[in-house]
Amino acid sequence: MKKILYLVIILGVLHLAGCSPIPNEIQKPNIILIFIDDMGWADFSSFGNTDAQTPNIDRLASEGISFEQFYVNSPICSPSRVAISTGTYPQRWHITSYLAYRARNSERGMANWLDPSAPMLARSLNEAGYATGHFGKWHMGGQRDVTEAPAITEYGFDESLTNFEGMGAKLLPLTTDETGKEGRIWEDAEILGEPFIWMQRSEITTGFIDEAIQFMGKADKDEKPFYVNIWPDDVHSPFWPPFEEYGLAKEAGKRGLYLAVLEAMDKQFGKLFDFIQSNDKLRENTLILICSDNGPEMGAGSAGKLKGYKTHLYEGGIRSSLVVWGAGFIDEKVKGSRNKESVFSAIDLMPSLLEFTGTKPSEKTISDGENVMETVLGQSSMSRQAPIFYSRPPDRKSYYGFENLPDLAVRDGEWKLLCDYDGGRPELYNIVLDPEEQQNLARQNVEKTNALKEKVLTWYQSMPQLEVAPTANKEEEN
Repeated sequence: MKKILYLVIILGVLHLAGCSPIPNEIQKPNIILIFIDDMGWADFSSFGNTDAQTPNIDRLASEGISFEQFYVNSPICSPSRVAISTGTYPQRWHITSYLAYRARNSERGMANWLDPSAPMLARSLNEAGYATGHFGKWHMGGQRDVTEAPAITEYGFDESLTNFEGMGAKLLPLTTDETGKEGRIWEDAEILGEPFIWMQRSEITTGFIDEAIQFMGKADKDEKPFYVNIWPDDVHSPFWPPFEEYGLAKEAGKRGLYLAVLEAMDKQFGKLFDFIQSNDKLRENTLILICSDNGPEMGAGSAGKLKGYKTHLYEGGIRSSLVVWGAGFIDEKVKGSRNKESVFSAIDLMPSLLEFTGTKPSEKTISDGENVMETVLGQSSMSRQAPIFYSRPPDRKSYYGFENLPDLAVRDGEWKLLCDYDGGRPELYNIVLDPEEQQNLARQNVEKTNALKEKVLTWYQSMPQLEVAPTANKEEEN
């Protein structure tokens, strides 16, 4: 009893002194991971967007830390979600592009869903006593004609609510155009099973947030820490802003519709942030992380001056704006700051958050990530030590006006190399000095080029491969 009282006193002193409290056996920290869909690096107004405003997310940025050199681990949806969920490269699980119909998956050498035996951040936290919930897009199994995929709750979540790309309870999207005509984005979405509710696409983010708030409120009442995914459909196309804004936004074209959806999404997130910040207990003991799963669709979102888009291994496809907020964990001295130098990626979040919560991973757990929690909380500017490796989606050799795209990429310190599967056509950039990837230094720096080429080829050859079917159909947009 004296030991517990002593710990409580120490934590109180640390808090009054402006220091970051250390999670302990008395009170585990809550975590909310927000994973936006297809948003560009420069789409938050705090990251330079002058065409639209994101005041609710900007408010968190002004009270937290913004990271400029954070990377996701794939330039396309499903593998990026696998990486942030498992702390591993998605190539380990044969998920290298978006999951689609089973025939298309086979043609691309892909599994139909994430292996339930994969290490999961949610499962580790759940086993450590956390209430775990997933609210939003899943897209790691259960889509199109893949109707027998595992339920989301088989991956370590107590509860889930998803869209038409996951197994479990769903919110399915209705649309209403400027004339009042209603439609459905996925006509046959019911084939994945009940229960489901059809609702306006422009309101689905609120639907996910309402369920998440109810889940967190119950966990708080039960005095259980919570880990929650809130992964909206927004801002993926097709773009359906609120009905009253649709007509005007449509006149501004694709970009106009996108920006209207972006602003509507931010407005809906205000409800979530108010819920956390209006409760003293939650405000002081909750960490929120916000980023995108990959770069923007061409003509919609913006990666600023970064080269490339979604599906590309150039910076515009894989670099994501990251905002971290935690009133009780981030020192006052760094609140509102921008970290421009630290390099880390989505696979690093799992080991970092396990350390942050005092959760030990299984001894058999595979991990490609590193613990960078001190950097996440602004206590250090250290970067990930190992390189970050990439292989392109197998169905995206030419896309968005880029022909014969490179197959592999590696970011190692200040350097980035892109090349083909055989090491041919190398592109070498000093990514710190040249984030726009304009000056190819491969011929001027042959030694560095060869060294990075060997690293990325060795990595790719170490990843398991599924046999690719001999036929291929035209790729549909995703």
